[in-house]
Amino acid sequence: MVKREIVSIDEEKCDGCGLCLPACHEGAIEIVDGKARLKEEKLCDGLGDCLGECPQDAITIEVREAEEFDEEAVAQEMAKNKRTQKKSPSPCSSARVSGGGCPSAHFNNLDTPSDKGQKQSQSRASKATEQKESHQKPTTVQSSGTDDINLSIKSQLNQWPVQLSLLPEQAPIFQDADLLISADCVAHAYADFHLDLLKDRKLVIGCPKLDDNNYYIEKLTSIFANNDIKSLTVALMEVPCCGGLKYAVKQALQNSGKDIPVKEIVISVKGEKKE
Repeated sequence: MVKREIVSIDEEKCDGCGLCLPACHEGAIEIVDGKARLKEEKLCDGLGDCLGECPQDAITIEVREAEEFDEEAVAQEMAKNKRTQKKSPSPCSSARVSGGGCPSAHFNNLDTPSDKGQKQSQSRASKATEQKESHQKPTTVQSSGTDDINLSIKSQLNQWPVQLSLLPEQAPIFQDADLLISADCVAHAYADFHLDLLKDRKLVIGCPKLDDNNYYIEKLTSIFANNDIKSLTVALMEVPCCGGLKYAVKQALQNSGKDIPVKEIVISVKGEKKE
């Protein structure tokens, strides 16, 4: 043990966004239970490349007794990470791989300051007026066929990432949020996905047929338990495998002990809404 500079992570401030992971070139940081933590003291060189990446200012450098920095241990750790990533089905599976650096795992709030101000100042009356005007002024650009039209609309997505496996277990945008939990295929089948389902909601997507539904239950349980979510909308396809996502949400709510209102929406394979 020697007295030296080493990274210190304040778990109270950390929201598990993962932005510090790719900034740490030694692979010394991992996400455990939604919080960034040092794997081992000997992996941290104390230079603090990760400091500027933390949006919550949860990372600092302190001087204390710690294991000496070990370059050989770092080399072994980085080699292990590379082997783990090669075994992963996708290079963006880093949400579950310590030291991963996939940009898709970097949590971003896509609301601009002007968007936030507009939302906060908008009264119910003005919203009603906007809705009325939107019906009077369709967004149709041109006809492209007998039954089809081309539309020009603004994306309603206001956060990134959206995949359940990449989302942090706790984040400010989940607080007091209306959360849309959607099967992957819904957005492709339902033409009005953005304006009818996604607008003013935060998004989580997944496929219980292709992924581990037990993992979904665990992740959703943590998200429900660690955030004050206002409502849940579960959007499913009518196919049987989508029932797994519905079950995961139900089980996660029970496990979390939270009482959150849930609305279910089913989309047919022809893209029709079957509430």
